[in-house]
Amino acid sequence: MAIDERMKKMITMDDIVREGDPILRQRAKAVDLPPTEEEISILNKMHEFLINSQDEEIAEKYNLRAGVGLAAPQIGISKRMIAVHFTDASDKEYSYKLFNPKIVSHAMDYTYLPNGEGCLSVDREVPGIVPRYTKITVKATTTEGEELRLRLKGYAAIVFQHEIDHLNGIMFYDHINKDNPLEVPEHYKTLDDL
Repeated sequence: MAIDERMKKMITMDDIVREGDPILRQRAKAVDLPPTEEEISILNKMHEFLINSQDEEIAEKYNLRAGVGLAAPQIGISKRMIAVHFTDASDKEYSYKLFNPKIVSHAMDYTYLPNGEGCLSVDREVPGIVPRYTKITVKATTTEGEELRLRLKGYAAIVFQHEIDHLNGIMFYDHINKDNPLEVPEHYKTLDDL
């Protein structure tokens, strides 16, 4: 099915590429700016999927798994585009549709999600500590053509690192210590410390 045909309908779990598909291991291509109408439409649909997936009624009706972030390779499009939609522990909302997001700086210390990370492209539990920078600065362009610099920490930084990894062909479990997956290094900070 052509990309433009697929984007006329809402994204469902049927559109999500699962682990093992080679596209998830490719380095996605940068989006030429300004983006095309089709690219903007795709990013809007990705964002809409996240909102729908967090709405219990819609999620149940369409059998959607709840997600907080989605990268274009996860719907079979090897372009540097991500959408995020979530609220952190302090009730701050992060809702973005971004082209060419790039981590331009990061802290030297690490944090992790105590229960590990999950992924819409991974249908199994993968237990393990995924090290992530405690703070990052991301530069990206919005669907309106605005250049953003986002300073993120804690959970927000983790979500963005997970999605940007997808653009580089990296899965979250690539970061897990294979010999001792559940060991938390002493110097790692908990999210409560941030």
